[in-house]
Amino acid sequence: MLGMAALLLGWMSSCGGGAKTQTTIVEKVRKPNIILLMADDQGWGDTGYNGHPELKTPNLDDMATNGAVFNRFYSGGSVCSPTRGSVITGRHPLRYGICNANCGHVKDQEITLPEMAKGEGYTTGHFGKWHLGTLTRDTLDANRGGRAHFDKDYAPPWDNGYDVSFVTESKVPTWDPMITPPKSAGDVSGHLKEGAPFNTFYWTGPGEIVTDNLEGDDSRVIMDRAIPFIENAVKDDQPFMAVVWFHTPHLPVLAGEEDRAMYDHLSEDQQHYYGVLTALDQQVGRLRQTLEELGVAENTVIFYTSDNGPEGKAVQGRTQGLTKGLKGRKRSLYEGGLRVPGIIEWKGTIQPGTSIDAPTFTSDYFPTIANILGVDIAANQRPYDGVDLFPYLTGEMQKREKPLAFAYQEQLALIEEDYKLYRANENQEFELYNIKNDPNETVDLAKKQPEKLAEMVEYWKKWKVSVDRSSEEGDY
Repeated sequence: MLGMAALLLGWMSSCGGGAKTQTTIVEKVRKPNIILLMADDQGWGDTGYNGHPELKTPNLDDMATNGAVFNRFYSGGSVCSPTRGSVITGRHPLRYGICNANCGHVKDQEITLPEMAKGEGYTTGHFGKWHLGTLTRDTLDANRGGRAHFDKDYAPPWDNGYDVSFVTESKVPTWDPMITPPKSAGDVSGHLKEGAPFNTFYWTGPGEIVTDNLEGDDSRVIMDRAIPFIENAVKDDQPFMAVVWFHTPHLPVLAGEEDRAMYDHLSEDQQHYYGVLTALDQQVGRLRQTLEELGVAENTVIFYTSDNGPEGKAVQGRTQGLTKGLKGRKRSLYEGGLRVPGIIEWKGTIQPGTSIDAPTFTSDYFPTIANILGVDIAANQRPYDGVDLFPYLTGEMQKREKPLAFAYQEQLALIEEDYKLYRANENQEFELYNIKNDPNETVDLAKKQPEKLAEMVEYWKKWKVSVDRSSEEGDY
């Protein structure tokens, strides 16, 4: 159970001047609590710690200072649902039929993070966005819920290992989440009337629709449910896994007046976009402060990331997300669609100021948490696309040995330590970049390094054979 935690603690004690021994530190360690935080469409450049010129994210910045920052962290896909599937399974979503947002669902045969945690005595909760299946068969809800032809995609969190849920199927406005905002807020379907219900609900279980405390900032609405879950787990002396998936800053983007005020020197669209991210950041701070007050901060691992790069074809309107110069945005397998914020904080265990340069991604969460819990996932007898992150945190490993493979619609990509393979579709040529030296993907090396290109193409093809076998349920 404590194998990887003991390893990391031992390494830290040996590097810290010998003030504490490995044994005395490990004796204090219990089953650590796990918190997984995810923003929705937050770009690589959308944090203060990564040099944003205007955006204020003091709590994320503090997490980054006090934990580990992954300088080349990638979402498992370039849109919402695929990345979320990679988080809770450690496997590429095409292995079980999640091809896009609103496509497929988590299959019953998949072993999910909360199911694994429950097997180790954890209580589990999911708060915010779900987007891995529908939540109802009999009520019109969001994109797919309550429509007969989508019944096959009914796969709510309470059927996938969660004890407590407070979830929506997909997107909601970032302010007054159950009410349709003005068109200026961004992507709102034409048949929705401003000020009317948004045609989606927060659910806590089968047929259980929430009607209270749904006003104001949506990140606060979500955290109002996550914190009591954590408080109850601590009161009951039970380890917990809390998955908190914010809707921010996905369209429709609206911020409250207080959160806009600090950006009043900017355009209205920027005020709203930066305001919702600052509001999210405040809730991250509220969560971390709660852990301190409950006395469990040193026994809690917090992961933070985004599900893909920023929305929109450009920085305009309410799609103000920044890629910090990276090519592409959401829906692209170029860097701007995949490279996202990545932080892990474990007070007293992960050395503050840790910086990881190796490429890592959301599929790595599952094997990392499995090792924290002492679970041998090899016993599951199925291919996992992720690897354990702790050898990078301890300094045991500096470079990635297992490439990161991607497939989305007609695009493909493969990322290893120094190089990246990309192809837009089968009618286009393969592109090759030295991604370590050329993160903006400006110089195509395909013709200059044909042997390297062929090597990476061959690896991707073999990976895709494995994915296709999985999709035909060959793993179950």
